[in-house]
Amino acid sequence: MAPHADPTHPAPRPTVAEALETAVDLARLAPSVHNTQPWRFVLHGDRLELRADRGRQLAVLDPVGRALTESVGAALANARVALAASGWATAVRRCPDPRDPDLLAVLAPVEGAVDAALTALAGAVPDRRTNRRAFTAAELPDELLGELVAVAAEEGVQLIPVRSADHRRLVAALTQRADALQNADPAYRAELRRWTTRSPDSGDGVPPAVVPHVDGLQHDDLPLRDFDSTGTGELPPETRSTSGQTLVLLATPLDDRAAWLSAGEALERLLLVLTLHGWAASPLSSAVEVPVTRTQLRSALTWDAHPQMLLRIGRAAPTPAPPHRLRDDVVESGTRRPGLHVPHEPLEQPDPALLPDAGAPASRPVPDGRGGTTWA
Repeated sequence: MAPHADPTHPAPRPTVAEALETAVDLARLAPSVHNTQPWRFVLHGDRLELRADRGRQLAVLDPVGRALTESVGAALANARVALAASGWATAVRRCPDPRDPDLLAVLAPVEGAVDAALTALAGAVPDRRTNRRAFTAAELPDELLGELVAVAAEEGVQLIPVRSADHRRLVAALTQRADALQNADPAYRAELRRWTTRSPDSGDGVPPAVVPHVDGLQHDDLPLRDFDSTGTGELPPETRSTSGQTLVLLATPLDDRAAWLSAGEALERLLLVLTLHGWAASPLSSAVEVPVTRTQLRSALTWDAHPQMLLRIGRAAPTPAPPHRLRDDVVESGTRRPGLHVPHEPLEQPDPALLPDAGAPASRPVPDGRGGTTWA
């Protein structure tokens, strides 16, 4: 508590405009695939738009934009946390306009009950890290695992612990196969190199400070992605990434943009909960990225749900913070657009004009036959 704070006279709640500014600041700290930060935030007087930045989409790794959308979902989760911590309830419209597929979400502070669970996560946002260090042998307690299952379910996402020896061996084998297939593709390696050799001034990408040095002597049965494309990784080479560690798989009933967005929201909430409890996590996404291994994961572990992210969880030494793009590079002020009303005063309820036009044709997901989707 501040030295002269008076608990009988709490600080006034931030205005809508102030709360949205804070929401942007926390949204910018979200994790993203290859730290591409593939988002743009548009601030209006009463709401915040989260938009995809297609110029930052990974054409080889993520041709349909699933990982990009999950990244924006993680930013959306942070924005929701920020608004809750500011004392505002939140109204969210996900994928609100089929005529504007890059508009992935609109959220607005509104009057109502504040989500205490989200409020509790605000302090973890600046401390959250993707940790690629060696994990200890400690396994996640069942009580905390149950909490993660419940948190994911609140976002409409299924969290599936990988427990049996057979399933652990399968996940290891599929991860090894996916890793080999990806690294055999020169285009994949070139794309990876572009995002691991960025100038420090760019504020994005995966720098040597946050990746293990690869010396060719490690043979993890659950390989992490090799981000050490120039042999300058600054973390110790030994990662001890094994199928015996705590592994969880996130899956969704559908496999469309809304589902990907929800998967990103659930992922970030899980990571923040783990951060609060002193646990580390890192993605093992190769087996979900390669269509053939994703299909096999689905057949073995999720049945009718679609795998979206595989995580390893454990205890580890701290890891440095990744770089972040400048605020001015990702945040812009809103301007009046046809069909979207921008009021002069903050709204207490979400603007009805944000709802999609009921007569507009909606795109729909179509299975691509390889465990993913295309759009028609």
